[in-house]
Amino acid sequence: MRRYDIDWLRVIAIGLLLIYHVAIGFQPWGRMIGFITSSQSWDALWIPMAMLNVWRIPLLFFVSGMGVYFAMRQRNWKELITERTLRIWLPFVFGMFAIVPLHVFVLFYYSKMELRYIIDPGHLWFLGNIFVYVLLLSPLFYYLKNNEHGKVVRAIRTVFHTPLGLLVVMAAFVAEVLIVKPIPYELYAMTWHGFFLGLLAFFFGFCFVLSGDRFWKMLLTWRWMFLVLAAGLFALRFFYFKLQAPAYLLVAESQLWIYSVLAFGHKYLNRGGKVLQYLSAAAYPVYILHMVFLYLASMFVFSFNLPVQLQFLLVLLLTLGGCLLSYEVIRRIKWVRVLFGMKLNAAKN
Repeated sequence: MRRYDIDWLRVIAIGLLLIYHVAIGFQPWGRMIGFITSSQSWDALWIPMAMLNVWRIPLLFFVSGMGVYFAMRQRNWKELITERTLRIWLPFVFGMFAIVPLHVFVLFYYSKMELRYIIDPGHLWFLGNIFVYVLLLSPLFYYLKNNEHGKVVRAIRTVFHTPLGLLVVMAAFVAEVLIVKPIPYELYAMTWHGFFLGLLAFFFGFCFVLSGDRFWKMLLTWRWMFLVLAAGLFALRFFYFKLQAPAYLLVAESQLWIYSVLAFGHKYLNRGGKVLQYLSAAAYPVYILHMVFLYLASMFVFSFNLPVQLQFLLVLLLTLGGCLLSYEVIRRIKWVRVLFGMKLNAAKN
């Protein structure tokens, strides 16, 4: 049975990533991390950005681990590695050589810097991490999948059939930040913190699906508690800690937001349709391409003296529009599709 809620969450997480990256262009520190920024800052935008930033990337790792469980149902180990090589490693390498240099070129042009060709993972670092996780964890995953009635799987299901089991997950993430000591917590890209956090989320995402229906029923039962606690921890972080909360509180808040999203998504989003079919197929190319169109849109829109809110809306619409128009071209060309992580046969997406 297909889990449409997980497909929706993947689409939503990519959408939040795009919106977050657009919002960076309106923060004064955006230029320090290589973004084209507006001369007008929108400080209030940082409040929802700060709320999102502790869970949007970890959520993607959880969802990716869940996706591997479903991919394994009809594939042996060799077929899984081959499929993930084509759909993750190939787009990663292609993007590193052909896509990331484009938006770096735009940045250099805008900043009046020497134009150079630079090979870099850029925003595609996430794909590199995911592929490594598949290689590292697939032997364990296949062992668990092939022994679903064994003692280990029964123990995992027992742990995750109650909300107390989620404390085990939180403890693992707290241990990660205490050992790695990331500064700041939200710096995931190409860091050991991002690697180990992603590895844990990928593993536990797989375990959540492996745990079966009782896990999802437990999430539904406690969904409001997760949401209230997450909102409460964010309020504490915002008003008391001035967004500089201790790492263990950031972990707790991040995990509670994720459990809330998984629970409410399972309740309200577990339905398919043509919209989901289209967006699910488009999400991967949009993710790969969005920085190119974001930089082009920023360079164009920021040249006009417009209200900052209108600038934000225009950059967002132009970025999304450019990505979707490109997707319409990509999905019609068989051998280009595979470079953007799509299946060769359009009917199978």
